[in-house]
Amino acid sequence: MYHILFVCYGNICRSPMAEMIFKDIVIQNHKQFLFYCESKATSMEEIGNGLYPKAKDVLEKHNVTIEKHIASRIQKEDYEKFDLIIGMDSQNISTLKSFFQGDPKNKIHSLMSYTGREEEIEDPWYTDRFEKVYQLINEGCIALFNQLVTDYQNEANQ
Repeated sequence: MYHILFVCYGNICRSPMAEMIFKDIVIQNHKQFLFYCESKATSMEEIGNGLYPKAKDVLEKHNVTIEKHIASRIQKEDYEKFDLIIGMDSQNISTLKSFFQGDPKNKIHSLMSYTGREEEIEDPWYTDRFEKVYQLINEGCIALFNQLVTDYQNEANQ
């Protein structure tokens, strides 16, 4: 089973959107046995707050299953708990590598790197471009899912 942690600055917009989108992709493809995922923040600013209303609205617009969400912050033990730690932008990646004192097991990646692009997923809390952010996260989650399923199948065939 792959354990995936999606991370953004506050854990009220991008990372919970990624978590819920990824879970929907997993369910639609009947691969629940293969994945476990959560989302967390790099900062303390939004800890205890729920999903930002505009993030919830865009997920509902795209028929993504909304789960109860309470923002939480990354912990030192998350590095060992998760196989992949997925950031939304270069600042998240930098903060994660600093927090975990590097990345010796190569677990920290940007979501968009799975699409073959190193594009940033902007913070819609500041830009208000929730639809654009949804589209990028959805594209990244589909690419991540496809890569991990391919990796799993290749390992199973060896």
